[in-house]
Amino acid sequence: MDYISLTAFSLYFIFMLMVGYLAYKKSNDFSDYVLGGRELGPVVGGISTGASDMSGWLLLAFPGAVYATGLSGGLWMAIGLTIGFYLNWKYVGNKVRKYTIVSGDAQTLPEFLANRTRDTSKIIKVVSAVFITGFFTFYVSSGLVAGGLLFEQTFGVSYTVGVLLIAGVVLIYTSTGGFFAVTWTDFVQGIIMLVAVVLVPAVTFFALGGWDNVISGVDQVSPDRLNAFSGITQLGIISALFWGILGYFGQPHVILRFMAFNSSRDITLGRAVYTSWNVIAMYGAVLIGVVGTAYFGSNRLDNPESVFIQLTHTLFHPIIASILLVALLAAVMSTVSTQLLVSATSLTEDLYKGLFRKQAKEKELFWIIRGSILLVITFATLVGLDPNSSVLGLVGYAWAGFGAAFGPALLFSLFWKDTTKNGVLAGIITGGITVVLWSMMTDNGIIPFELYELIPGFLFSSLAILMFSKVGSAPTADMRHEFEMAKRG
Repeated sequence: MDYISLTAFSLYFIFMLMVGYLAYKKSNDFSDYVLGGRELGPVVGGISTGASDMSGWLLLAFPGAVYATGLSGGLWMAIGLTIGFYLNWKYVGNKVRKYTIVSGDAQTLPEFLANRTRDTSKIIKVVSAVFITGFFTFYVSSGLVAGGLLFEQTFGVSYTVGVLLIAGVVLIYTSTGGFFAVTWTDFVQGIIMLVAVVLVPAVTFFALGGWDNVISGVDQVSPDRLNAFSGITQLGIISALFWGILGYFGQPHVILRFMAFNSSRDITLGRAVYTSWNVIAMYGAVLIGVVGTAYFGSNRLDNPESVFIQLTHTLFHPIIASILLVALLAAVMSTVSTQLLVSATSLTEDLYKGLFRKQAKEKELFWIIRGSILLVITFATLVGLDPNSSVLGLVGYAWAGFGAAFGPALLFSLFWKDTTKNGVLAGIITGGITVVLWSMMTDNGIIPFELYELIPGFLFSSLAILMFSKVGSAPTADMRHEFEMAKRG
């Protein structure tokens, strides 16, 4: 048993629970619990969004992909993500904040889509809540898988114990403190993650004796590992690039942060903070995979996704290693907590209140959202208990689902004034179902080539919105007026 790491992890857990309690005292009403009263600042907002966006895959799956296959396994994805998050922050972030306020002060993405299209039937909210809960179950489970792997390799405890422990702690502080707890813990966790993603590749680089030794070490494994075009097809490059370029627009946990910012100026400043954090984090993760390949050489790791953990154990003093492993724990918990809050908010606001109890009191909603958090993490834990699950595989599936179901719906709602309820509903259903079916058909060999399911899902969803927005009632004069108000800000 590694008692130094155990102490560090225990202190970190206690800190998270304390933040949850303090946030509980700060939340005065349900709006505070869900969006923090729309008072999010640029520094906390930028870093916390990065931490919740990247999750455990930043320190496990991303370096693992580079370690397993070379630069082609991660570089194209990093480039696509860089383009995607820049476009999202530049053109969507401020527009979302303004439009959600104008459109009935919407608290969730489904509520905005329903308000924007005057969906009095609530069908958009219900369908959205189903897809959000379903895909977030896989997303949350990816974090639990990462946590289980961390505890198994650090303490020698069973994978199952690690998964259950992570789930329990996140459940407590998320359900207690809501948005304030999630945002401030994500902010702290984002700083810890950034330190780790810079320090580990830097120390490994110097331990190897410089860049020449890194290159020769990688070449001994395979001369093609530093060739970004080796071992990947043209479709593979397209899939990796569009993972980020298309995927960001539909991620509910990222959109929620845009809605919570205090002002347009804060979003602009937050974009600079987020961009700096994310670029360092992503390309640092790529470097971890590269230097890890050189360091371990022919002594290949059984699980490529453990390269960060193994470098930390091997190169650092136990106390420093414990702090760095807390960074991995932070990466896991930051995303899981945000995703739990977003999915539970959708179940509460869009399904329970929107469909069954429109006049529900705030006290009732508090208990419903906490029950929803418990429900989502229970199902995610059941999925995550499979030790053979791939972090990258689970993240990729959920990311595609959100990107295809909600990305086109949001973009058309923000930028095309003729978007209607029928179009948005058709787009959400078409995009979500396409991802599910495309993934199944690829796994079963029905589709003979590998194209990331987000791409056809996004395309078919966009076509469905264009087609079905022409069916039925046209946008009302009130909808067009609201569209112009949001444009002017």
